[in-house]
Amino acid sequence: MARARRTEPTTPQAKLNAAIKSARDIMRKDAGLNGDLDRIPQLAWLLFLRAFDALEQRRELTERGYPPAIEAPYRWRDWAADPISGQTGTELLDFVNVELLPYLRGLTGSGQHDPRDTLAAVFKETYNRMLSGYLLRDVVNKVNEVNFNSSDDIHTMAHLYESMLREVRDAAGDSGEFYTPRPVIRFVVQQVDPQLGETVLDPACGTGGFLVEAFEHIAPDVKTVEQRRELQANLRGIEKKPLPYLLGMMNLVLHGIEQPAIVRDNALAYPVTQIRASDRVDVVLTNPPFGGEEEKAIQANFPQASRTAETALLFVQLVERILKPGGRCGVIVPNGFLFGDGAAARVKERLLRECNLHTIVRLPDGAFAPYTDIPTNLVFFEKTGRTREVWFYEIPPPEGRKKYSKTRPMRFDEFSECTAWWGGPDRGGRVENERAWRVPVGEIEADAFNLDRRNPNRAEDLAHRPPTELIAELIENEREVMRLLGEIEAELET
Repeated sequence: MARARRTEPTTPQAKLNAAIKSARDIMRKDAGLNGDLDRIPQLAWLLFLRAFDALEQRRELTERGYPPAIEAPYRWRDWAADPISGQTGTELLDFVNVELLPYLRGLTGSGQHDPRDTLAAVFKETYNRMLSGYLLRDVVNKVNEVNFNSSDDIHTMAHLYESMLREVRDAAGDSGEFYTPRPVIRFVVQQVDPQLGETVLDPACGTGGFLVEAFEHIAPDVKTVEQRRELQANLRGIEKKPLPYLLGMMNLVLHGIEQPAIVRDNALAYPVTQIRASDRVDVVLTNPPFGGEEEKAIQANFPQASRTAETALLFVQLVERILKPGGRCGVIVPNGFLFGDGAAARVKERLLRECNLHTIVRLPDGAFAPYTDIPTNLVFFEKTGRTREVWFYEIPPPEGRKKYSKTRPMRFDEFSECTAWWGGPDRGGRVENERAWRVPVGEIEADAFNLDRRNPNRAEDLAHRPPTELIAELIENEREVMRLLGEIEAELET
């Protein structure tokens, strides 16, 4: 009986998946790499250099006199592309560690839109962690099999890259708060609707998901080279941690943003009362870390009455102040933000006074599975004057299930009914139904600025709520109590 012939993958996605799987299998043999938190960033910067070299070669063919950002012998084509006679072993390790990476970190651009500045920023905190030069050559050969000779291949790589970001988040556990589900990002961007010519900021941009989605949302309106440059310059991000910063820079470049305007910094590190007009932006899209705590030096950058260690509350204060008059925001917050009192109530009081907090979309359990079971909400506001009423919309759990999960995550089409209900620019067509209700701001003020409003059109049935949901809510309540006790203790000590 004849043995069946092994079929090779034929689609770009299949070929890319096969090459990357093989590369990761090789990397598991290297003693310098401990788990996916080491392997994925290592593979990411190699893929980045491979993709960047393909982009450079296309520009050299299409743009007369184009000066390459990376010079020989540091281009991928010079040191990596020859699987037979290319460097390997100790020779390859020495070249990468002693010559290549220091060269990339030391690149300096000649002005705006120079890709050398991007490369220097990407590789500033990038290191080769592989100890075997022979295994490194095997990985390089696998990466070299990935063909980036068309924009479709780059697009394929970009989407695969997003799946790698999810894996980094899974491997990081509680320390990796930098992945937001793509359907949630897409819905927030769609509803805030950033436009060409507007400045868009994510002050906790992680791996760049909101900026990528904003880019893809606006890009169809771009007609000229000048508009494309303007769009790229108007997408701004700030990220505190080195790993998500590195991955975010690469993510944006692979999606076609040649020089990402991402700053490696803590967005909370500057007094909010000293924000300048030139710092203000038209749109903020963000999922700030929550449940974390900032040190007292960072807390001191905020008004005494609303000073807190809770990062989500600090970011909301920053966002409200950094928006231009007429600016718009979509932000993800935990339930603790909605029901919190003390400093949280004072933050919400100012937000309702200074902005029109027009919509809160309550996400179902498991929307961020498996990363957290804490219930989350999408909060939308505009800097157009005080709030008169707040609309709430409750996304139902998936049909036949109590919650989402890692294996059955939330899909974008499950926002379709909310999108249809949302209404036009003035949102005048909204109606109350079994999932939507509105609350006058006076009622919220009378209830100590509590925004944790239950759906009056749906009977609350604690007996049928999932135990994990009840436990998560109890934990969140306990955290809020401990935070408030900490603030009281700090006030007594002063």
